[in-house]
Amino acid sequence: MSETTEWSIEFYIEEGGDVPVAAFFDQLDIKTRARFRASLERLRQENVLARFPLVAHLEGDLWEWRESSNANIYRVVYFVFTGRRIVLLHGFQKKTQRTPPRELDTARRRHRDFLERQRKSKR
Repeated sequence: MSETTEWSIEFYIEEGGDVPVAAFFDQLDIKTRARFRASLERLRQENVLARFPLVAHLEGDLWEWRESSNANIYRVVYFVFTGRRIVLLHGFQKKTQRTPPRELDTARRRHRDFLERQRKSKR
């Protein structure tokens, strides 16, 4: 039996069914979405080996995937989960030098929720 080396990208899904990062992508212009699509494939291929400027570590398990377009800076917070899965938690347009606490709090909350639901599903 051969072990797969493929990594997958997964969107965090809220309990009510909303997919926040997909909604974030839907709000972007066509050019920016295309840039994200191209760099998403690069993130999938490089996975845990990805480095700056594509990604940057935020804290703990949380990383930010970095993209810019038309003088705007965008970030998607993600983490790596068991089974070679990259889980996209939260996307936002960055307007300050530091990651705004509100954006990081949203990502933390979704990260905890995802892990808790995974734990409950294994019971």
